[in-house]
This record gives sequence, structure tokens and C-alpha cells, in this order.
Amino acid sequence: MEFALGIVLFAVGILVAVALHEAGHMWSARAFGMKVTRFFIGFGPTIFAFNRKGVEYGLKALPFGAFVKITGMTQQEDDVDPETGKPASEHPRAMWRYPVWKRTIVMSAGSITHFALALVTLWVLFSFVGVPDITKINQLPVRVGAVAECISPTYAYDSKTGAQKACDPATDPKSPAAQLGLQPGDVILAVDGAQITGNQTLRDVLKTAVGKTVEVQYKRGDQTLSGNATIPEAERVKTGVQKPADEITAADLERGGLLGINVDLRYSDLPTHSYGPVDGVGQTFIVTGNLVERTFASFKDIPEKIPNLFNAILGEQRDPETPVSVVGASRIGGELFELGDWASLLSLFATLNLFFGIFNLFPLLPMDGGHIAIAWFERVRSWIAAKRGRPDPGRVDYYKLAPITLAVIGVLGVFVLLTVTADFVNPITLK
Repeated sequence: MEFALGIVLFAVGILVAVALHEAGHMWSARAFGMKVTRFFIGFGPTIFAFNRKGVEYGLKALPFGAFVKITGMTQQEDDVDPETGKPASEHPRAMWRYPVWKRTIVMSAGSITHFALALVTLWVLFSFVGVPDITKINQLPVRVGAVAECISPTYAYDSKTGAQKACDPATDPKSPAAQLGLQPGDVILAVDGAQITGNQTLRDVLKTAVGKTVEVQYKRGDQTLSGNATIPEAERVKTGVQKPADEITAADLERGGLLGINVDLRYSDLPTHSYGPVDGVGQTFIVTGNLVERTFASFKDIPEKIPNLFNAILGEQRDPETPVSVVGASRIGGELFELGDWASLLSLFATLNLFFGIFNLFPLLPMDGGHIAIAWFERVRSWIAAKRGRPDPGRVDYYKLAPITLAVIGVLGVFVLLTVTADFVNPITLK
């Protein structure tokens, strides 16, 4: 129930962010005196609508976004203005008639709204909600997240999955976790008589237990259980090494024992640290800078992630680094809500807003950045013509740009279809 509620709430939060994006266009346009005629949340059939100060506001049946209508965004608009009976683009308050700097602000206002939402969300997180104290991560209980059937004695990279190559049950030793019959959610209490107080303690104990048959105590629900298992030796990544799987070298590896589990690190179990409203401002801008850098890096990596999306749709293991759609993000948001991990939930919401804000400023139609680029191109072209004593070449004909616009829409449409399909048939999950 909490999972479903979390999905709905996160999806509603995204819809509100998109609606505020369009509201940013509307508010700034009206502030400059431009004519705004419509503002709707959703698409398709109208559920209800009302008029106020010359603007029609309303809600539509399909909650997949929002839109605002500003008269004369391009000179080629041929809507008829009901006030004058003439083309809307000829209205004295048509957007294209205003100075380019005002149009730039109006077209940027949507992204600025996303940036503001991200900053406010992070400031609330750091100032009041608090973030997990990562310095105490080795004090978390070792909770089983997933169980491997076997253990691979050597480390190898698998280019198909983008992760460490999976073991072969036919030739590789059975994992201690499989020998014991461990299940997700079990908590490791002791190994070979040594109490396990965290993941690092487990690693240290397993390093000295290689080749031994040891007793493992674990807790399942309210029961304390135990069993014996033989610990195989294997290559494992050293503590503190944080590299992509394909960049791991021999220097990053060590010999030791493995239990054959993925540890379920629940950051919500860590004590939190709040910075307060003043210091929270500085922390907000530091983290925002890091997120912006990572966002641009993610744009660069998208093309090489496309094959992994196809593979995930066809049933192969989903690379957790592949892009997700709003569907996938909402699903992750639902899991974080269910876990009570408010820090990660708010961080995800802030990251999505930064992504939306930056993406919308790309200088390609139909994004806002495409309209901004055209407005400045027109201004520069007019300035050059005036300097050369030639007539103003006028406005860019958007109809001539239609093939490029349709190509961009097509590429984006295919990408959205891929991510949505992958998020339905093979979703990224925290469980």
C-alpha cells in the first residue's frame, strides 16, 4: 500500500513541477505585458475550465503534463484572435514583438522554475530533514539484499551487463549464502563466533575464514537461526574503491572470502545530520554544483546506454545505470517512500528538476532553448543587416524548420518509448 501511495505521490510531484514550469512562462509573459490566452494542466478532453482576466484556466483528462498559450510565440502562428478577428500573430501584445531579452526571460522561466524547485528541495533536505551520516555506514546491520547461487573465483568484466561477470553454477563453488539458504531481509549476526557489527567487520572476518567451514548466525524476522557453510576464496574489490566495473584493475582487487550476498544498505537506518537554515544554503549550492556536473555527464553517456535498454527489454539483466522514464523514476520514488528514505526521495526529486531544467535549455526545437536560440539568431542577423545597410531579413520561418523539429521529436519519442517499455517489463528496483 505504501509503495503504491509513494508512486502516486511522486508522480503527482512531477506533474506539479511540470505545471509550475508552464506557470513560469505564463507569469513572466504577463509581467512583461504579453498576451496569454490559455493555461491547462493535462491534455485531451477538458474536465473543467474557467476564465479569469482574459486567460482560460483548466484541467484536462490526461495528466501527462501542462501547457500555456502565449500569443505570437512565432510570427507564423495563424490562430484567429477573437478580440480583433485578425491573426493572433498581428496582436500588438504578441510575444514576437517584444525585445529579445524579454522573450529570453519568458522562454527561460520554465527552466528557472525547475532550478528553483531543485534548490528549495535541497535546502529543505539539508536544513531540516537531514541527510544520513555516511561516516557511520559500517555500523549498519548486514542485511541480505540478494543471494548469489555461486561465487566466481576471479574478477572479470562483462560488457553485456556493464557489471562484474556472473559466476557459472556448473563450475564455480556454491556460495555460502546458498549453502545456508539465506533469504533477502535476513540479518547476519555472527560468523565463526565473531560478532558482525557492519559490512567492514564481515569483510575482515571472511578474509581470515577462507577455506574453513564456519558457523553463521543470522536473524530472520524474530527468529535467530544458524548454519554451517564453507567459505571459498575469491577476488573481490578492495574497500573504498569506487570505480565503474570496466575500470577495475588488478591493483583494485584483493583475495578474500565472500558470502555471496548483495548487502541491503538502508541509508534510512543511519542517523541523520541537519545543517540548519544558514549552513544549509552553502551545502545546497555545493551539492547542486555536483549534481549539475553529473547531469551533463549523464547526457554524454546516454548513447552508449541505448543498447543496454534494448537488452533489458529482451530480458537481460537491467543495468542500474541505464536511463529511466518518469514511470521508472516514480517507481523508485515509491520504493523510497515505502522505505522511509526521505533524503534519497528528496534528492531524486531535486535531481529530476535539474535534469528537466537543463534539458529544456538545449538549443533544439521544440525545447525552450530552441526558441531562445532562434530569437537571438534573428536579433544578430538583423544587427548585421543594419550594419551592412541592408533591409531587415525579418523573422525565421518556423515552417522551414519543421523537418528538423520533427526529427528531434522522433528521436525523443523513440527514447521515451524505450525507457518506458524497459521500466514496465524490466524495472530498476532497490529491493
